[in-house]
Amino acid sequence: MNSVKPGLFITVEGVEGAGKSTQLSLILKKLESAGIEIISTREPGGTPFAESVRELLLENRDEKVDQITEMLLMFAARSQHLSQLIKPAIAEGKWVVCDRFTDATYAYQGGGRNLGFELVSQLEQLVQGDFRPDKTFYLDLSVEQGMQRVVARGEKDRFEREELDFFEKVRSAYLRLVESNPTRYVVIDASQSLESVQKDLSLALDKLISSHV
Repeated sequence: MNSVKPGLFITVEGVEGAGKSTQLSLILKKLESAGIEIISTREPGGTPFAESVRELLLENRDEKVDQITEMLLMFAARSQHLSQLIKPAIAEGKWVVCDRFTDATYAYQGGGRNLGFELVSQLEQLVQGDFRPDKTFYLDLSVEQGMQRVVARGEKDRFEREELDFFEKVRSAYLRLVESNPTRYVVIDASQSLESVQKDLSLALDKLISSHV
């Protein structure tokens, strides 16, 4: 009886307006064309329960949401996501591509909310153990450029309404993560033309696919 080779877990991260949705589409098409069975998901979300938590987190409300409450909800949704979708799919040999993961919690709650990396790390260990993404594509963009794109999109969610200083801290946290683990991250300059961004991303994907298929 042949054992199934586990799939890979790929995440896509970036500040607001970096173009994650557009690049996620390219990643999925590229993997599909290579004959890889994939599952596309997102955080917070990915399962019915976790999607309900997402609505709680993103909805604009008058009540101020406590920072610890926000982070605990992120990890509650993540725990469900991992156990119900991500880990089973990888065990079946599928590649899981996720729009944001724990790096976003380090960036938004650890950095943006000033909760620090240590608290995020403790919850990460509790919920994930040693489980981490195999590869993370980080789309880097200045906060000013990113927010210009967000404004052009229309109505903002609860996070997108934050001040510029919040997003500067988010970006700084992402760059700190990249520096701490350069082998896991592929940094894509999202300020380039769409054609150039997709060219860089395609080259990185070709390398990843050739080394694992």
